[in-house]
Amino acid sequence: MPTWGYSVKEFDPDRAVKCSGRELKISPKAATELCRKLRGMRLDSAKELLEDVTKKKRAIAFRRYHKEVPHRSLDEGWYAGRYPVKAAKMFLFLLEELEANAEYKGLDVDRLRIVHAASQRGMKSQRVVSRAYGRATAYRNTMVHVELMGYEVAE
Repeated sequence: MPTWGYSVKEFDPDRAVKCSGRELKISPKAATELCRKLRGMRLDSAKELLEDVTKKKRAIAFRRYHKEVPHRSLDEGWYAGRYPVKAAKMFLFLLEELEANAEYKGLDVDRLRIVHAASQRGMKSQRVVSRAYGRATAYRNTMVHVELMGYEVAE
């Protein structure tokens, strides 16, 4: 069984709270773009954004992985965007976990800001796709590790 660590090291443990999701079956590209969007946001506004994405009301800008991505009307003046519904549901679950960890530590949830959001590619799960004439082709699905860290800001 592997032991997981966090990529962020220097933080104040009295004012910071963190959570992670390991080996999630979501798209690595969607996870990267969602992490970029959530970094720096307050917890309540991040949850509101993810709920709007699951309802397909607001699109997430795909800035790095934007090849053959359709144009959407976005708030930040970018042209390419998508609605990563499955990844948004996983991130919403992780934000609720982050909020529960903050309440357990005695932090004020209203002043919590996401200061670290990172995603890394995990291991590949291998499956087999049946083909014609009794053949088969290997199909590999990449899983994702997601780390979130919230920090209680003084405002």
